[in-house]
Amino acid sequence: QVQLVESGGGLAEPGGSLRLSCAASGFTFSNYAMGWYRQAPGKQRELVAQLNTGGSTTYADAVKGRFTISRDTVKKTVYLQMNSLKPEDTAVYYCNAKRQFANYWGQGTQVTVSS
Repeated sequence: QVQLVESGGGLAEPGGSLRLSCAASGFTFSNYAMGWYRQAPGKQRELVAQLNTGGSTTYADAVKGRFTISRDTVKKTVYLQMNSLKPEDTAVYYCNAKRQFANYWGQGTQVTVSS
């Protein structure tokens, strides 16, 4: 069955870095756009970054220049490198895989940015 398993979350200080990983299985990884979303307490889930099958990327304005999404098609893993972290980046981060008529989610990983 389809599985998206996130890892790499945790506690970071403002200005620090974290790298999230999402290991995919159960579907043809290269055929899907892969993305990261986040949801802070009391807020709606929002797109952070997306990497399309053709290689184009989309970033939320709030993370442009600080976060980078990438994928390893051999390892079937998508990454989110997060630099210059801010307290407002605190949220549960979710991995997403989508294509026409299919949309899959991971279970989420907590990222907390605090001194």
